[in-house]
Amino acid sequence: MVKAFLEADLKKLYIPSASSHKGQNGKLMVIGGSKLFHAASLWALKVASRIVDMVFYSSVPENNEIVQKAKQEFRDGIVVKRSQIESYIDEADCVLIGPGMLRSSKLKTQSSKLQFKAQNLDEINRIEDEGIQTYFLTQYLFSKYRDKRWVVDAGSLQMMEPEWLRKLNGNVVITPHKKEFEMLFSSVIRNSFRDLGFESNEMLKPASQRGEQVQHDKKVEEAAKKYNCIILLKGQTDIVCSPSKCVQIEGGNAGMTKGGTGDVLAGLVAALYCKNDAFLSACAGSYINKKAGESLYKRVGLYFNASDLADEIPKVMKGLLR
Repeated sequence: MVKAFLEADLKKLYIPSASSHKGQNGKLMVIGGSKLFHAASLWALKVASRIVDMVFYSSVPENNEIVQKAKQEFRDGIVVKRSQIESYIDEADCVLIGPGMLRSSKLKTQSSKLQFKAQNLDEINRIEDEGIQTYFLTQYLFSKYRDKRWVVDAGSLQMMEPEWLRKLNGNVVITPHKKEFEMLFSSVIRNSFRDLGFESNEMLKPASQRGEQVQHDKKVEEAAKKYNCIILLKGQTDIVCSPSKCVQIEGGNAGMTKGGTGDVLAGLVAALYCKNDAFLSACAGSYINKKAGESLYKRVGLYFNASDLADEIPKVMKGLLR
């Protein structure tokens, strides 16, 4: 049964104690970015660095240099080369992977995957096609760090195989929009919608054209159960499902359709997941993100961007968590 997320549930979130020390209130590893997309992982980094004690950030060299130059904003973190990420993953409470990472269409068949087979991090980092590198880096890290807390977004979400989620022992939150959800779980959606008398592409139509919202929610719930993960499906109404429960989170506005707002959400969820359980982190992240968008709307209407949203979230959190 799908329920609405209640603001009172935010009281369950971890609040740093007055006696805590640096490092005790969360350490997050952010792996993202590409030569094409510079800003996406930086938005995730920006919001996360305001919530946890330490952020380890690893991107392609171009992005690493950008962050190094922005140290006046990113004081409580470390910029890490891709070749050195493993030791920092060991230390991190949670890993966010995918914002700004590229996808590739060259891994359509099993034979193609075998041609690009990579066994270790050095080999993966030498792959020139960044989309193929996304595939193998995600696969490699999931296989090696099965008990780590993961948040998966964007590039990694678009390149991964759904079966990989089962290997993560339920310690993973994925944050797809509707098209990414269909791409990742096409077989689940196709079979489920046929049972209900719909074709799989019906999911991308407005609710008024494809049936009741409860049927939409059911697809997310089934995928969460099958792959033992938390799914935060982004939309006008966000749907968050674990293998055992689902909630809807309404709110936000059309200003939040701008590029980068999903990366902000992923960074927020990952930061919360450092010290909270996965389902609460996904629900609270969705709720806070939408409330920040609503707060901006009161001041500037629809005319705000992802950086504005990242800056607004701490202000909204202060009011919600007091």
